[in-house]
Amino acid sequence: MSTIIEMKDIYKSYGRGEGKVDVLKGVSLTVEAGEFVAILGPSGSGKSTLMNLIGLIDTIDSGTYTIDGVDIHNQSDRLYARIRNRKIGFIFQKFNLIAKYNALRNVELPLLIQGESSHSAKTRALATLERVGLGDRWQHRPNQLSGGQQQRVAIARALVGNCPLILADEPTGALDSKTGQEILKFFQDLNAEGKTIVMITHDPHIASQAKRIIRVEDGLIQPA
Repeated sequence: MSTIIEMKDIYKSYGRGEGKVDVLKGVSLTVEAGEFVAILGPSGSGKSTLMNLIGLIDTIDSGTYTIDGVDIHNQSDRLYARIRNRKIGFIFQKFNLIAKYNALRNVELPLLIQGESSHSAKTRALATLERVGLGDRWQHRPNQLSGGQQQRVAIARALVGNCPLILADEPTGALDSKTGQEILKFFQDLNAEGKTIVMITHDPHIASQAKRIIRVEDGLIQPA
């Protein structure tokens, strides 16, 4: 089994001088390809900062981070953007869909950014929407879809590029419990197919649906 995430001695702080806040204080983390991992912690624990670092939305102060064999230390913003587009499928609590675009356009965007032809992107996006059960909703804009349907569009967008890693930030937080459980079941099915999933949550029940739980508290990973 290959390693997809390897972080060693990661530090991250915000502010300067007396206003400096140390958020991560020497975090080391390894995730193997094919795992379904939950990063669990209360508000203020550092889990969201850790997610932003994993997703290259923010940069580390010190330590080392390798994603899918790529050392990200001192790389350009352009490379970070390319890695995000090709290696990480993002799923957010509030879906982050583009309101003026229909479901199909939202899903095909990552492929168009990669430079794929319009025809190929549309074909792949439609097939992925079919996979999440929304093949008959491709023309609908986000405000015409339920919360659960919007999250499925977001999942399709994360899947369409066949990225090796799915990073899900509180993916059920905006959903009712029944719909949230359906989304978690979908994650489990994806993981059974070999997808690597890292899910951020504050809810121990949600975290228990993953195969491994990493607990973060006060900027540190707690012993298992």
